[in-house]
Amino acid sequence: MTENAQPRQPADDEIDLRELFTVIWRGKWIIIATTFVFAVASVFYALSLPNIYKSEALLAPAAEQKGGGLPGELGGLAALAGVTIGGAGEVDKTTLAIEIMQSREFVGRFIQKYDILVPLFAAKEWQADTNELIIDNTVFDVASQTWVRDVKPPLKSEPSMQEAHKVFMEVFSVTTEKTSGLVLVAVEHQSPYIAKQWVNALVQDINDEMRRRDMQEAQKSIAYLSKQINETSLSEIRTTLFSLIEEQTKTLMLASVRDEYAFQTIDPAIIPEMKFSPKRALIVAVATVLAGMLAVFGVLLISLFRKQS
Repeated sequence: MTENAQPRQPADDEIDLRELFTVIWRGKWIIIATTFVFAVASVFYALSLPNIYKSEALLAPAAEQKGGGLPGELGGLAALAGVTIGGAGEVDKTTLAIEIMQSREFVGRFIQKYDILVPLFAAKEWQADTNELIIDNTVFDVASQTWVRDVKPPLKSEPSMQEAHKVFMEVFSVTTEKTSGLVLVAVEHQSPYIAKQWVNALVQDINDEMRRRDMQEAQKSIAYLSKQINETSLSEIRTTLFSLIEEQTKTLMLASVRDEYAFQTIDPAIIPEMKFSPKRALIVAVATVLAGMLAVFGVLLISLFRKQS
């Protein structure tokens, strides 16, 4: 009994490398033309992007004056008066200052104080030869000093402080180095001069803000402690209260004489000479490679459809 051997049929899904190379070679002009078009387009796109400059300042947290711990009842009295006496529950002033710098309230006051809405939203490019910031007239009309940008509700032509905070945080960063504890404040902008100005202003304002907060807290604490002194006749408590007042007086004195109250400048901000972005060569290279890959894939796909039909 014999069986007729079935001839082996070639599988349709087998990949023939020679056939693939043949298809690619036949469509080489399509691939070359597509890649060339995308490469040229990416060059024009990269050149249309404005230069962005980044200015940075390296800061060190200022040393704090710390008092010794107090016993239970007196420690509770000091805490009630708002007096920091050290210990595990003490607030990290550096972390607090960094969070304040990124808060909506601080950024909103900063934007209003220095009137930076226009350079924040409407900056188009910076002319290096004249040090002039070119304003986008489709966003802000310089002649009439009015906002003319076209936005969808609930946004308005003139940016709100909520929107301004979001946009500002895209160009502003503050980071802490884990090993050294140093703080890096950076601002990106089309104008290197504006970037430097904003960094310096931010450092100055956070120092002033932390000084104002500590002075206000110390003054309230002194007022409360003075009142408690007048209401008690126990000598031990009065002595402790006088010590607490002395600590708060030191805080007031330190805040009055120290310019760099929260942060000391290690490396000040400078006017950057080299642009930070865009990386035009990288944009062109990535666009060209992707275009070539898509062109090859398209040629293979077209060949497959023709083969099946």
